[in-house]
Parts: sequence; structure tokens; C-alpha cells
Amino acid sequence: MSALFSPLTFRAVRFRNRIFVSPMCLYSSEDGMPTPWHLVHLGSRAVGGAGLIMVEATAMAPEGRISPADSGLWSPAHAAAFVAITEFIHAQGSVAAIQLAHAGRKASTRAPWDPAGAGRPIAPDEPGGWRTVAPSALPFRDGDPEPHALTEAGLDEVVAQFTRGAQLALDAGFRVVEIHMAHGYLLHEFLSPLSNLRTDAHGGDFAGRTRLPLRVTEAVRAAWPAELPLFVRISASDWAEGGWTIEDSVAFSRLLKERGVDLVDCSSGGAVPWAKIEAGPGYQVPFARAVRAGAGIATGAVGQITEPAQAEEIIASGGADAVFLARGFLADPYWPLHAAAALGVDMPWPRQYGRGKPAPMVRKAYTATK
Repeated sequence: MSALFSPLTFRAVRFRNRIFVSPMCLYSSEDGMPTPWHLVHLGSRAVGGAGLIMVEATAMAPEGRISPADSGLWSPAHAAAFVAITEFIHAQGSVAAIQLAHAGRKASTRAPWDPAGAGRPIAPDEPGGWRTVAPSALPFRDGDPEPHALTEAGLDEVVAQFTRGAQLALDAGFRVVEIHMAHGYLLHEFLSPLSNLRTDAHGGDFAGRTRLPLRVTEAVRAAWPAELPLFVRISASDWAEGGWTIEDSVAFSRLLKERGVDLVDCSSGGAVPWAKIEAGPGYQVPFARAVRAGAGIATGAVGQITEPAQAEEIIASGGADAVFLARGFLADPYWPLHAAAALGVDMPWPRQYGRGKPAPMVRKAYTATK
């Protein structure tokens, strides 16, 4: 028996295994619309046997995108464009999910391969740029354009955008929604005392800084069907003095659980450019383990999880309920099929690819039917 390949159920949705495709920015959208690249990229990982396929950080308004090439979901036309993708994913036995996001002060930047400068901010007066928003008028880096500090009306609009995003995600055929509250983007900016310098009800202490993220959670949960799961991705630590901590994450995850969140996806960092991140294989798994134990909520582990035995140990030891892989899936779209063979699990292969199944697994399956 394999813990990694055991099924997992949240509400009315069953995942065939605990291997989840992490949301990965592809910078390949046109006006927020998915392209054939998305169908092939996401569809091939579903063919490869992943339990969940999550679409990259997807903005619910043009100004919420990290770059002009980001994925979007702000109109019925965007939702309709995703239908072929979700239908294909579900036809392969995977579950289609989408991460709803707003990039906040880290929006309006260039794609990684832009010849004008990878990740460089695009000023509001430059072609393709716009003015960013944030909790406070504090740029991410010195020299970046100053973001606009959100007013009360602006906060209401953010909640409305996430709500509309959840409704459009349902129209698009997704079965899981994840709210992005990590990596220094807008909702994480509110959580972190390093980026939230407000003195009103949405700043200051823990209760103030969590107010908008919790309000967004409540609105999305109300808009999202009760039978479908809701995930939240957090940065469990800012890795910087005076920033958000794992203790904050445990306390916050308890509040998320109370509001109907089913799984906390535990990443870290991104709030400030001077963070000192101690990266290495499985370096964020302790965060997932701590949140799981301290908040009594299911968690996902992410971060340099590349080997089948490593992923198996994380699940079997109670480190997390699922593992989110990114780079592993970039290197191998069929990572679950190959991991199953490595762990001695007789996982079914797509019938179109049956002749490529490792011989020992073929013999085992054949013997079992004699």
C-alpha cells in the first residue's frame, strides 16, 4: 500500500491520489485568455496521472495580473475559454482547480523572457503598464513605482472581484478553487506587517491584518458551492525579521478552517526582497506539518519535492495530506506514472500509452487477471 497513491476526498470531490500539480505561471495568455499552450500543458499532466491539476495564479481583473501575459478570469468569455481545458482534465480522471489571485504591488511587471528586462516593473505611463494597488503606498523594491493604497471602496472592489472570480470558475467547470494569499501578492501584503503599514481597521495587529483576507475567504466560500472544496495558499513564513511567522500561520489557519476552508497549501516567502530563505529538498514541509497539527486542518506541502520516495514519506509520516509539485512536473509531465512504478504501485496507464507501461507492472496486471 502507498500513502501517496491513496485516494483523498474533500466534500463531494475525490482525488485519485495525493499528487497535485502546483499552480505555475506560464506567461502565455493573451488578454488573460488561455491559449492552446494551456490545454497541452495542463492536459498532459492530467494524462500523466496527477490527482489535481491547478491552473496558474489567475487574476480577476486586468490590474491584478503579475504581467500582461498572465491568466485572467474576469468575464464570461474568459470562463468559456477554460471549458475545453477543464473538460479534458476531468475526462482523464484528474480534478481541475484554479488559483484566484491579485498581484497587488507586485503587478504590472514584465514576463521572465521579456528582452526589456525579466520581471522589471512596467510603469503606469509605459505601454502595457498600469498603477498597482496595495495595503500601503510602499513599493516592493526601492525605485519601483509607488502603489496606490486601497481605500474602503477599493477593498470592497477586491472582495467583489474574488467573489466574481469564484462564480466564473464554476461556469468554467472547475471543481476546486484556491485563494492565493502567498508570495507577496495582495492578500499576503495585508497579512504581513512588513508590507501592511495601515493604521485603520485593516492594519496594525493580527486581527486587523487578517481582516480583508478573511473577508475574501467568507465571500468566496459563500459564492462557491458547498459540495466543492476551497483551498488557500499561504506563505507560512516571511523568512524576515519582524514579518509573518509560522505561529501566525497556525492561528490564521484555524480561522480559515472555521470559515469553511478545506486545505491550506503551505508555501513561504515573497513578502520582501531581502528575505533569507533556507531552501533545500522539502524545506517547506515543516510548515505544512506544523499547520496540520496546530490548526487541525488538511495541508499541502510544496517546495523541492522531486523524488517518489520523498513524496511518499511526506504523506506517510503525516507531514501533509497532499504534495504540490511544480519543477518535477516541468521535467516530467508523467511524474505520477513513473513514481508509481518506482514505488511498486500498479497505477493504470492511459490506454493510448499502454504499450509504454514498464514491463513488471504489465506482467503484474496480466497475472492478476488470469
